[in-house]
Amino acid sequence: MNNIPLPKIFSILMLAVLLLPCTAQAERIKDVADVEGIRSNALIGYGIVVGLNGTGDSATAAPFSVYSIMSMLERMGVSLRDKVSVASLKPKNIAAVMVTAELLPFARPGQELDVNISSIGDSKSLRGGTLLITPLLGGDGRIYAYAQGSMSVGGFSASGKGKDVVKNHPTSGRIPNGARIEIAAPNTLQMNQPKIVLNLRQPDFTTAGRMAASINSVLGDGSARALNSGSVEVNNPSGDAVGLISMLEAIEVTTDHPAVVVMDEKTGTIVMGSEVRIDTVAVAHGNISVSVTESPQVSQPKAFAAGSTTTVDRTDVKVNEEDAQLVVLPKKVSLSDLVAALNSVGATPSDLIAVLQAIKAAGALHAELRVL
Repeated sequence: MNNIPLPKIFSILMLAVLLLPCTAQAERIKDVADVEGIRSNALIGYGIVVGLNGTGDSATAAPFSVYSIMSMLERMGVSLRDKVSVASLKPKNIAAVMVTAELLPFARPGQELDVNISSIGDSKSLRGGTLLITPLLGGDGRIYAYAQGSMSVGGFSASGKGKDVVKNHPTSGRIPNGARIEIAAPNTLQMNQPKIVLNLRQPDFTTAGRMAASINSVLGDGSARALNSGSVEVNNPSGDAVGLISMLEAIEVTTDHPAVVVMDEKTGTIVMGSEVRIDTVAVAHGNISVSVTESPQVSQPKAFAAGSTTTVDRTDVKVNEEDAQLVVLPKKVSLSDLVAALNSVGATPSDLIAVLQAIKAAGALHAELRVL
């Protein structure tokens, strides 16, 4: 076992997992659908971080930082606009940042939110900084919360004349419970509303039909109906929306998924669902490698001969074409068989992408091909 390379061991284990029989698993409605009208809201604000150890914005590259701190000082009774020029100010201990947060559903005034802070200037690090009071606005332009506090930064940077060291992202940080809500989150859910609508996170007609059938089996016939592939409507005769939603979230439903092959050519990642099937097809794939080597040589004239020393280029080009292995894939082959057959050809991730695209072009791949 010690002589087997680790990548090969990993491939064997993955193939063994794929060969295990796949069975449909029931999932809770809570995990596959959301209640219409219940969602979070994005908040954003512009703020200033102070107390940095000389790692803040520069006045030339980020003049808005200087203007922001001058405006803040003026509101506090300290006027600098007529006494000093912007160019003369070099406040390396401040940085302009954008502050973001998520306003959760049913959030009430007085509750606290976590906030994320990101530098928008040329600050080198926000480590050790303190965010000054920053209003957080929603999409409607209203101020829903105010953020302030000391930041937690997971990265750091250190530099010298000959080398710079940076770990993680020192220009972004987080303040747990750094914002206090001032206005309640928008709420469209009413206790006595006649119907509850469930929106599937992955729209699918089969899943929507199964969800409606599962709800009817628990609440009674006619309680739910599928409106389309992404929505299921449920009656609320008791006028208790919260109690009904609590019951609906616990109901289990067997989901269904379309056959999809996702490929990311940038990273060589390929993900195939268990529903992928192909028709009978023969696959042959071989690699062609071209090697170009430059070996410049010095040409020097003989003694007392006319001429000068010069460099002569010598280029060596080698082309190597591997033998292609022909593999026949039978009709309606399963995902595990497809992976095993392609692995037997010795295909790399780039080769697999090319093979799958060719099978799809031949009309033998019964799945949607998505390229990221």
